[in-house]
Amino acid sequence: METPSELNGLRSSIDNLDAALVHILAERFRCTRQVGKLKARLQLPAADPAREERQIERLRSLAKAASLDPDFAEKFLAFIIKEVIRHHDFTRQANVDV
Repeated sequence: METPSELNGLRSSIDNLDAALVHILAERFRCTRQVGKLKARLQLPAADPAREERQIERLRSLAKAASLDPDFAEKFLAFIIKEVIRHHDFTRQANVDV
């Protein structure tokens, strides 16, 4: 059975969006690597719970405005934050030239 062209079109859009997400995440991590290096140089903690809380609230609000489940958006951000902190800790432990 041949795949309907409408389904192929939607799948193509999804593929493009997935590629955009990967590129956006890569750019975000480039920025957070710089933050990690700066924090290490300034001897600041890897985590900033107050900022993380503000970001969660901000993302939940953006999600609501975009008709996206705010709980999903929060879980997604929590996953990203966890990775960022892991990278910051690694940078600090590896004594990366900052």
